[in-house]
Amino acid sequence: MKNKISNLPSLKAHRQTLRKNLTLQEIILWSKIKDGQLGYKFRRQHSFGKYIADFYCREKKLVIEIDGSQHIGQETYDNERTKFFKSLGLKVIRFWNNEIIKNISGVISKIQEYLI
Repeated sequence: MKNKISNLPSLKAHRQTLRKNLTLQEIILWSKIKDGQLGYKFRRQHSFGKYIADFYCREKKLVIEIDGSQHIGQETYDNERTKFFKSLGLKVIRFWNNEIIKNISGVISKIQEYLI
């Protein structure tokens, strides 16, 4: 039997809290990708193992991460997360907060490239 690694019950409360307290950048991006607007369903705050991805498209195995100033200095941790996601066969794309604010159309275009 295969061990469950996705959306573990132990992280459910934390995922719910994160969904209820989206950052401005997460709200902006979510408004552009929710409800299949890009042709695929995305989930918010989907976990794999001990890590919670900001957004996840199951059909395309794509994780979208939004990084803000809290990520400066934690490159090692972010690299571990990315490596873990990739070990599961997932693609990972990262955007900085200011990219979401200043160039949402460019961000959406980049996401669409990964969905092809």
